[in-house]
Amino acid sequence: MKYILTYIFLILGFLGFSQETKKSSYIDVNYFKGNIALHNDDILHLIAGHPEGVILSWNKKTFGENDWEQRYNYPDYGISFAYQNLKNDVLGNNYSLYAHYNWYFFKRKLMFRIGQGLAFTSNPYDKFKNHKNIAFGSKFMSSTYAMINYKKERIFDKFGFQAGLSLLHYSNANVKAPNTSVNSVTINLGVTYSLDDEDPEFIRTLTKEKFKQPLKYNLVFRSGINESDVVGSGQFPFYIFSFYADKRINHKSAFQLGTDVFFSNFLKELIYYNSVAFPENNVDGDEDYKRIGVFAGHELFINKMSLLTQLGYYIYYPYDFEGRTYFRVGLKRYFGKKWFGALTLKSHGAKAEAVEFGIGIRI
Repeated sequence: MKYILTYIFLILGFLGFSQETKKSSYIDVNYFKGNIALHNDDILHLIAGHPEGVILSWNKKTFGENDWEQRYNYPDYGISFAYQNLKNDVLGNNYSLYAHYNWYFFKRKLMFRIGQGLAFTSNPYDKFKNHKNIAFGSKFMSSTYAMINYKKERIFDKFGFQAGLSLLHYSNANVKAPNTSVNSVTINLGVTYSLDDEDPEFIRTLTKEKFKQPLKYNLVFRSGINESDVVGSGQFPFYIFSFYADKRINHKSAFQLGTDVFFSNFLKELIYYNSVAFPENNVDGDEDYKRIGVFAGHELFINKMSLLTQLGYYIYYPYDFEGRTYFRVGLKRYFGKKWFGALTLKSHGAKAEAVEFGIGIRI
């Protein structure tokens, strides 16, 4: 259910972009090969070769019919499918589907792509059949990929060329243990093919104007399920209540300051487990599983979508779990002027704690 909700959220985000009357699109096919990054010593036994695969993408261009397109230098958006052979029978092969955006720099010769979606792995962890795969605890996972390419379209008729670096990340965000995740750093080579005879001209009607907006207040409720790193300890729901103020300084950016209250039931189970299994750690078992944090953040507005980044610190922290600093990154989708949905990842450094589904109001 969590994965279905994730993709519904991404599709709703795309609906906010699909309003252009000028139409132009292209496909690209990219072959990639590289290495699995050793971000955790526990996965050393899983690095056996040089992963390779293919990314196939459809891209819809924008030409400035909406002001946000001009502000962001006419980005593309689209859908990607990726196949990756991880060169290890324990890990198997991964198949992924993403929603992505392309951003352009240096006279549109440099393209940066970011994609978020779902992945299916052919050989996840199994206590009896595949106990060595501590990277993927479930068949379905969230996945992110980033690509930075030199790009040149229409070199020969409708065909073009692109090449650069790609990063592919797979993780179920501790929805189910184990979950050490895998990051692949690769080199990619690709071919583009334009689906239209020619592209429309870019619209340039944007004028410089001062943007003013009063201080806004946000109330958010987030929830989901997750599990501790103890395999088989069980999945538990969590609940997060957030309040923060934000100040929008221009069309693109707002800064935030607020607080979170966490009710993490997996932590209650982990506290009990450690009190019984490891008495030498001086865990009584009656420590409070709740936490309170304060955070500062930034919101990048892109049409009806926005990118959220937050850095927090626990001020109420009765049980030591992964340190007092936490991060949150994700997407918001506005429905009207006040209400929004949110899909975010909370982590402690590179260690994910949970994927959060949220609903909130900004007043």
